Amino acid sequence: MTIIQQNDFIQSIADALQFISYYHSIDFIQAMGHAYKNEQSESAKDAIAQILYNSRLCAEGRRPICQDTGIAVVFVEVGMEVQWHDGGGASTLGLDDMINIGVRRAYTLPENKLRASVLIDPAGQRQNTKDNTPAIIHYKVVPGDKVSVKIAAKGGGSENKAKFATLLPSDNIADWVVNQVKSMGAGWCPPGILGIGIGGTPEKSMLLAKESLLSPVTMPDLLLKEKDNQEISGIEKLRVDIYRKVNALGIGAQGLGGMTTVLDVNILDYPTHAASLPVSVIPNCVATRHTHFVLDGTGPAEFIPPALSDWPNITWQANDLSKSINLDQLSKEEIQSWKPGDRLLLNGKILTARDAAHKKISSFLENGQALPDGLSFENKFVYYVGPVDPINDEIVGPAGPTTATRMDKYTKMMLEKSGIAGMIGKAERGDDTIGLIKAHQSVYLIAVGGAAFLISKSIKEAKVVAFEELGMEAVYEFTVKDMPVTVAVDSEGESIHKTGPALWQNMSMAKSTN
Repeated sequence: MTIIQQNDFIQSIADALQFISYYHSIDFIQAMGHAYKNEQSESAKDAIAQILYNSRLCAEGRRPICQDTGIAVVFVEVGMEVQWHDGGGASTLGLDDMINIGVRRAYTLPENKLRASVLIDPAGQRQNTKDNTPAIIHYKVVPGDKVSVKIAAKGGGSENKAKFATLLPSDNIADWVVNQVKSMGAGWCPPGILGIGIGGTPEKSMLLAKESLLSPVTMPDLLLKEKDNQEISGIEKLRVDIYRKVNALGIGAQGLGGMTTVLDVNILDYPTHAASLPVSVIPNCVATRHTHFVLDGTGPAEFIPPALSDWPNITWQANDLSKSINLDQLSKEEIQSWKPGDRLLLNGKILTARDAAHKKISSFLENGQALPDGLSFENKFVYYVGPVDPINDEIVGPAGPTTATRMDKYTKMMLEKSGIAGMIGKAERGDDTIGLIKAHQSVYLIAVGGAAFLISKSIKEAKVVAFEELGMEAVYEFTVKDMPVTVAVDSEGESIHKTGPALWQNMSMAKSTN
């Protein structure tokens, strides 16, 4: 019998979530470094450089890799010989309570505040719980006298791209997965990992896909085995097949077009009904955050950080091709001169707004009401972001972009009624939105998802100007200096998320036929 003290368990949960908020795992760092080395697309290589440089900055400063610090997902295996104590006797808390206390402790830690993103009443008022609880928890009771925990902080952008289907038993799994990745766009923030669950029932398939994402990056070893003609399993062959076919799509880092869309493909399977073939795929973004610990009764878990020497020697700075833009003196003619792929350094004032703020703005504008005092979008850029709270002398915490596609439904209103000059986010825009951008001679810019801490350093002033009750979804006014962005959709309606991947897919096809 092993006695686990409840506070050791709670503190281990809290420490794990803090640890993964600012440390990528070594295997992920190495895989991303390899992708950088091999990348031939200048736009994708620049994005990967920002991601790697941001990763190192976060490790040095112990601040979140991404402004979306995720929803806590916990897989717990409890040995049947384990007993729980609270220091003075048997614990009075259930495991759910202990885990959620640990999550609360992690996300409200003053030394490294993490963004609270979890909402209650999801179909109604959607109110923020303020401490990122409750976690998503999965249990197994197993033989033994230890407690094993796999824990992740899963961002919303990649979660929203999860796909499921019950295929025919004769269907080709690899082809289905590749088609799903095509439909995902760049909102899941590639390059990252694909988690695939095969078999069981629909809900089991999804669970397998999610759990597979908590595996280490092993594709480089698997490719070496294949190259050396070592025997590999059927599942391993499927992993390699999907890996190659997805990267041949040319989607690339941030959807800009390039050679690496996925760093690994992980698969878990389970027996299924003779009539069924349930398959799920869940992507993990560049902010891949997970760890594993085991408690044996000797105290809380210890987490060993990567050494700074584990990061490739890559820094990022704007190159000579980047154009410095004064947003406060910007003309329509200058906006119309920008072309997809142009790299800009923004200077001046921008406003932020994401889902909840857009909903409130819509309510004002559609009812013919004036916006709250002090809030005017006229000739301003709107940045789709929900930043982390600042600590110490920070102006703002990590402040990377959220997926712009979710704001497509509001774009017509914002262009016609609010007077915005343009938009800043991540990922592609829908065809209707691109048409609106063209019709209004506007523009859509992207910042690099996964470079939130780096981006925050370009924000020199920040203040809430409306909807403070929305927390991280309030409208801020940022004063920025040399904020790095790329033109994604120009005033003529050309989108780099269409032209970039098409170019690199064609190059991949040409290479495969030679």
